[in-house]
Amino acid sequence: MKKTNSIPTMKDVALEAGVALGTVSKVVNGLPVGDSYRIRVEEAIRKLNYQVNSYAQGLKANKTHTVALLIPNTLEPFFASLAYYINLSLLKRKYRMLLCSTDYDSGLEQEYITMAQQNKVDGIIGLTYNPNLIVEETTPFIAIDRSMGPKIPCVASDNFAGGQLAAEKLADLGCKNVAFLRIGSSLTNEPNKRKAGFENGCLARGLNYEMKILNDGAAFEEFENFLSDHIHAGRLSFDGIFCVTDSLAYSIIKALRRMNQRVPEDVQVIGFDGIRHFGNKDYVCSTIVQPASEIAEMCVDLLLQENMPAKPPLVCLPVTYAYGGTTSELYK
Repeated sequence: MKKTNSIPTMKDVALEAGVALGTVSKVVNGLPVGDSYRIRVEEAIRKLNYQVNSYAQGLKANKTHTVALLIPNTLEPFFASLAYYINLSLLKRKYRMLLCSTDYDSGLEQEYITMAQQNKVDGIIGLTYNPNLIVEETTPFIAIDRSMGPKIPCVASDNFAGGQLAAEKLADLGCKNVAFLRIGSSLTNEPNKRKAGFENGCLARGLNYEMKILNDGAAFEEFENFLSDHIHAGRLSFDGIFCVTDSLAYSIIKALRRMNQRVPEDVQVIGFDGIRHFGNKDYVCSTIVQPASEIAEMCVDLLLQENMPAKPPLVCLPVTYAYGGTTSELYK
């Protein structure tokens, strides 16, 4: 019997069950033993409240069943959605997620990478902003939205097609003069392709378009000034606007209403991401929807595959359009 107030060990379980230590080890590790032995061991585990040290087990097997997720924050709804679905996808496979929120700090991204590797995680999924991240080749890594080299697969939605789809929808809804508004990282990444896709769609449909592009950290007032400069006799010269994210679209819609511009009657607005109120309710705005659950599933599938060198350098997943109240109801 185990000593009073001590943490029970596998040896204590063996003594309680009246079996060999090796038999307990087999039961704990899911290896076959006779039913009578298994029942005795399981009863002893419950009686002693023995806790399996899965981390120590993992280190012995060179597998901890833990995956680190690097993400800028969980404040932005799309990032929070990705974290939610990646965690679900890992749980289905009996893996745990180590969440690392970097707050766009490139130095902290590298610290988290080092910490994750020191904790022997089985892999890392990262939506990062540090172009010079150092990741050990022995640690599987899947990037979201950022190409980090031919040996690291990148999973993204089809941003070019999404930008083109936004232009096509605005054209189909009767828009003639449209604007593209963007604020984001200056780094080369997949979301930057939304601009090229939108331009292509505008050219194909004969839409007049202007662009206002800001880098992260720029004052939102620059967008307000841009829109104000295009108001003549109380009317905005644009009848359609594509915002590179739903978060930006939400702010732009509020600014337009402050300028006495009606949405969607005077100007129709389409965002990008597929953000919903409270996570699962109505869309924040009419939007190009990124398939967050499919992105998560693809990241986890690729990460846990054994043959890492054979994995594709880029996987693009299809996007869809969703009505969210800021465009005509023609496509509701």
